[in-house]
Amino acid sequence: MDLSPRRGPSGRAEASVRPAVPGDAEEIARVQVVTWRTAYRSLLPAQVLDDWDGDAAASAWRAAVTSPPTPGHGVLVAEEGGSLVGFTAYGPAEVAAGGSPSADGPTAELAALLVEPRWGRRGHGSRLLAAVADLVRAEGVARLQIWLPEADRVTAAFLESAGWGRDGWARALDTGSTTIREVRWHTLLTGDPDDPEQGRQ
Repeated sequence: MDLSPRRGPSGRAEASVRPAVPGDAEEIARVQVVTWRTAYRSLLPAQVLDDWDGDAAASAWRAAVTSPPTPGHGVLVAEEGGSLVGFTAYGPAEVAAGGSPSADGPTAELAALLVEPRWGRRGHGSRLLAAVADLVRAEGVARLQIWLPEADRVTAAFLESAGWGRDGWARALDTGSTTIREVRWHTLLTGDPDDPEQGRQ
């Protein structure tokens, strides 16, 4: 996995991706709620967003970093200029009820991929995706997937530009006061990882 930072004219690191540490938990939770409030205000119940428990969220992320459910789970963070600006969490994909393992091989799933909106369009999402792909490919994973709200056209456009595509699966997510339709996107981790066309569907 290439986690080498991008450097500016001064030689100082401008942007990078690295494994999360326990001290990142509060910032990860902050990026999560800021992004949700911006991107998902029309999707998620107002109570979820307005009554956000930052301490509980930070505690959950700290546990995800310090005590992952399996060795295949991980959390990565993106930084720019010393600020934590985005993160992703991933792990082995669960097989849906009535489903079967992918014929393409072992699959990992992104549970979250968020970049704080004010830091968007600066390559952080692409670096996070590439870092996860490198890590799980080294462990024999052949496929990545993510469940995405069907109404999230911004993230869908980003995934499509990165070579991902819908795989035909959909599900209804009950938020307590409404139901969100989610669709599954995926990409194959085959071929040369340095080839920009690898993994395209």
